[in-house]
Amino acid sequence: MSSPSVATDRLRPGSPFPLGVSTVPGGHQFAVHAPDAQGVELCLIDHDGAERRLDLPQQTYGIWHGIVDGISIGQRYGFRAHGNWDPQRGLRFNSNKLLIDPWARQIVGGVGDANALLAHADDPFGTASTVDSLGHVPLSVVTEPTTAAAAKLETPWAETVIYTARHSAVAPEHRGTYLGLAADPVIEHLVSLGITAVELLPVQAFLTEPPVAARGMRNHWGYSTAAYFAPHPGYASRPGEEIAEFRTMVDRLHAAGIEVLLDVVYNHTCEWAVDGPSISWRGLDARGYYALDGDGRDIDLTGCGNTVDAHSPAAVRLVCDSLRYWYTEMGVDGFRFDLASVLGRTGDGPFDARAPLLSAITTDLMLQRSKLIAEPWDATAAGYQVGKFGLQWSEWNDKFRDDVRRFWAGGREVRELASRLAGSEDIYGDIRRPWASVNFITAHDGFTVADLVSYAEKHNDANGEDGKDGTNNNYSVNHGVEGPTDDPSIEEARGRHVRALLATLLLSTGTPMLLAGDELGHTQGGNNNAYCVPTDTPAADAWAIDWPNADWHRIAYVTRLLQLRKSSPALRQPEFFDGRATPTGHPDLVWFAADGTEMTIDDWNDNSRCSLQAWIDESDVRSSGETPDQDDNWLLILHSGDAVGITTACPEWFDGTLEVAFDSTTPDGAPANSAALPPRSVIELSGPTFLALRALSSNPGR
Repeated sequence: MSSPSVATDRLRPGSPFPLGVSTVPGGHQFAVHAPDAQGVELCLIDHDGAERRLDLPQQTYGIWHGIVDGISIGQRYGFRAHGNWDPQRGLRFNSNKLLIDPWARQIVGGVGDANALLAHADDPFGTASTVDSLGHVPLSVVTEPTTAAAAKLETPWAETVIYTARHSAVAPEHRGTYLGLAADPVIEHLVSLGITAVELLPVQAFLTEPPVAARGMRNHWGYSTAAYFAPHPGYASRPGEEIAEFRTMVDRLHAAGIEVLLDVVYNHTCEWAVDGPSISWRGLDARGYYALDGDGRDIDLTGCGNTVDAHSPAAVRLVCDSLRYWYTEMGVDGFRFDLASVLGRTGDGPFDARAPLLSAITTDLMLQRSKLIAEPWDATAAGYQVGKFGLQWSEWNDKFRDDVRRFWAGGREVRELASRLAGSEDIYGDIRRPWASVNFITAHDGFTVADLVSYAEKHNDANGEDGKDGTNNNYSVNHGVEGPTDDPSIEEARGRHVRALLATLLLSTGTPMLLAGDELGHTQGGNNNAYCVPTDTPAADAWAIDWPNADWHRIAYVTRLLQLRKSSPALRQPEFFDGRATPTGHPDLVWFAADGTEMTIDDWNDNSRCSLQAWIDESDVRSSGETPDQDDNWLLILHSGDAVGITTACPEWFDGTLEVAFDSTTPDGAPANSAALPPRSVIELSGPTFLALRALSSNPGR
């Protein structure tokens, strides 16, 4: 391909905004933030690698900008920043390094020689490298202007069921792609389950961290962002079509009534620490984009080498512009923020929920109706901030995960279990509602639910880190054998354990999040940190789920659970239980012990107990647009111990019968016996069990 036809080497100044590339009358405007640079060159790269450099003519507000005539959509480009090399002051300008546009909508190519990407020669605080990185770094691409996406679904939080999606196996040409996730079989599966939202692992264009790449592996989770506006090119079925295919995926999911949430990684980038590569931000404004100490070194709150400086105007603009783009133009419905506590910290200082970046996100007019989910911790102890985010935020609730895991693994802390079942009011009850608690048992980082009951220890050797990666705090059990077994008694115990966990997740108050594959028995062979695969592994194989051997009973089980949740507003309360008198004059929630008597203070403090019963009055459920049946009350029974007789709890005012609507001991959750039971009946449980009983009054209206 010949060099682009550029009308003149003397560029028109244009405007500093918007950043990135924009189409203007007569050409394309380029604008890049580099306030300390002495000059910035726009580098136009042909498909054969030939480069033409043009000086951006003007700097305004620290942004270098200019209008170029005569280039076409698809033009590849990058920037070279000129300035001082003074690493101790955070100045790392090196014009030998071609840099990705931080606002690029598309990137192409991968990393060649990793050493060519280093801005330093030997020591990151020594001399600058003289090696040119062209040919070894991805290139930015000029794209067609996009139009605003269609209207959002805006599913109420109280009705939301999140599914953490990976790229499912479908037709061979679409496996591991955006179109694969939007294929008919996948959508039909999600709809039949009762899923209302999919949460994607990071799809903003990413690269593998240098230490991982050095082991011959690649990070396929995507937590190593290279371009915050560009869809990851590796998930497109046709090279260069990632924007169109992503929008098609969103449109198809929306048409099926499913929202799309993105896992976004604004806390760190792919550039690692100061001894890492100079790919984009570090070469343009290291001390504007990153939190640095007084010696010019990265402050690492993320465990990934660097930390985005959430108090810097440059970082605030980058993040908010990126969020607006994905929400308004790419059509997504919300975001889950990885290591979100970082976004509220100044350097290594304390967390502040009113920090500039968090405030900017929640006050942005374009984002105010989006779903915002925080992972409320970072890699430091000071970053653990569960329950501390602001009014508009929901949060991953790891206390739900750990308390529920402990209970079903044989723990006895019914106090904590009761709090999680009722929506974690102890965490979120000050200013938020129960749906602020995103309840989960498993997530991408950790065991699958099948592995949680099959492995007492992690088995992460495949990652190449000598088993040092991944948490050791799993609350997992193997039921007698580590890993796979054909012992029917062990298989039965594991299945029963899984079903109890899933029932607790999907029938607790709050927003449930289900890990993709848990509904069909997916295993990772005991790897609780399966973030990387060998470099040459195709995306389809990296995300393969064993559909031919799917547990169809478990799929039916999860489907039954979600149908029960959807049909019963009492099981997805939008407000906290508070002991208030309902229209019937009775409390909205009462706790009972295994003998059917109401729990006392001594009972709550008795750690020998492994049974709990919850009576839920549905007459005052305040779900939007729903009129509950005041006679459709519920009794939930949870028992994690050995065989026992449970006396069904019934308040003194109840004069009807109980009917088992859900039974976790059966493979598909269908009750083994749904005959009407009189109050205070004894139900014989053969072991760990979750039962949901519908209470039918013999005197309606009371």
